[in-house]
Amino acid sequence: MTTEEIKFNVEKALDEIRPFLESDGGNITLIDIEDDKHVKVRLEGACVGCSVNQMTLKAGVETTIKKFVPQIETVVNIA
Repeated sequence: MTTEEIKFNVEKALDEIRPFLESDGGNITLIDIEDDKHVKVRLEGACVGCSVNQMTLKAGVETTIKKFVPQIETVVNIA
């Protein structure tokens, strides 16, 4: 999978997650992908101060991204 394909598929994964975040007043933006396996995102809106945002990041965002791009190893939120 090329870097472009990885970015495209990560964006597709985020598009799948985004409606759930938006329904709670939040959003997510892709910031960077390092070495084709480390994704940096920014949780926005209500997600910023949400007490369960780390659970959302791991259980929701990371799981969905890995479904689309299995080689991704980590997903971190850049505040």
